[in-house]
Amino acid sequence: MSVSYIPDKIKFMLWGRSAGRCNYCNSQLYMDPLTKSKFNTAYIAHIVADKPNGPRGHEKDSEVLKSSYSNLMLMCDVHHRLIDREDVTGHPVELLMKMKEDHENRISIQSELTNDKQSHVLLYGAKVGHHSSPLTWQKSYEAISPKKFPADINPIKIGLDNSATRDDEEHYWSLEKINLEKNFQRLVKSQLSDGHIKHLSVFAIAPQPLLIELGRLISDFVPSDVYQLKREPSTWSWVDGKDVAFLITEAKDKRVNVALNISLSGNISDERITDVLGEDTSIWTLTINDPHNDFLKTPKTLESFRQTVRKLYNEIKRVHGQNTILNVFPAMPVSAAVEFGRVWQPKADMEMIIYDQNRNRDGFIKTIEIQNTERE
Repeated sequence: MSVSYIPDKIKFMLWGRSAGRCNYCNSQLYMDPLTKSKFNTAYIAHIVADKPNGPRGHEKDSEVLKSSYSNLMLMCDVHHRLIDREDVTGHPVELLMKMKEDHENRISIQSELTNDKQSHVLLYGAKVGHHSSPLTWQKSYEAISPKKFPADINPIKIGLDNSATRDDEEHYWSLEKINLEKNFQRLVKSQLSDGHIKHLSVFAIAPQPLLIELGRLISDFVPSDVYQLKREPSTWSWVDGKDVAFLITEAKDKRVNVALNISLSGNISDERITDVLGEDTSIWTLTINDPHNDFLKTPKTLESFRQTVRKLYNEIKRVHGQNTILNVFPAMPVSAAVEFGRVWQPKADMEMIIYDQNRNRDGFIKTIEIQNTERE
């Protein structure tokens, strides 16, 4: 432990550039984590000890660097003891210098963001079958940085992740839809109306009909970034990936029913659609060359999907007429489902019925209807 005098100006600089957080674990050093009492819990640690016989001490450098800013780290008690007593050899000078640099650079990037970079993080989770949604505010905050930073330390949560009902039960869809709409109205729309929310970063895991409904509620009028949970690697952050071309197959003829087959994360055969709607159905298809559940890795691909859907809505409406109801059978990534709803325009586009694949009900089932403004 340090025995040297460190000038106040060096302490203030260290506190400021560290944002009052431990350079090792990023924990707050101005509040007790249990009682929430506010007081200084920080220690100033030497990288090269201020005595030659101290941790990482040096015959000459210890004296030269004992009060040098470059040789000091702000730390919590646990990690101060770890590097100076419990595991000195595991924390060489080079490692600690890198930790200090990384932490201060991260704080610098975040603190230099201007107000137009603020975004309210929106988390929406609902059960998919028997599985709850893996949403955490920590992962979402990591994903938006450094492009955006959270406008509030607490995310907006509008899901009913602990719902007792499952998506194969009779009242699931109506209950979840009502819950989603009420929570969105109470927690999001009210803050949009008064100008408090100017941008949303959306993270959602739920059955696809509810994701489409969430997108409809957000709409294109709210500046938003919608994120996709990747499997390989497992992250909400965008990763490197190849551009993906979306393919549209027009219905062969004009029939009584109109359906849209969205085969992106998996293949949906036309037979599975006609099993529900009957043979007298015109089927349009939106797909890619190799449908699979982890193809959407870049925001450019998601943007291309939005543009494709917008054109597709217009083309189906041109062929079948605006008063036609579009039956949607989706197999697509979560972010695409949200954007599918956001692109839909309540006064211009056809009403839709969204179906969902349910193994316990032996195929696709009708879930929710998306109606235009006049009908609502």
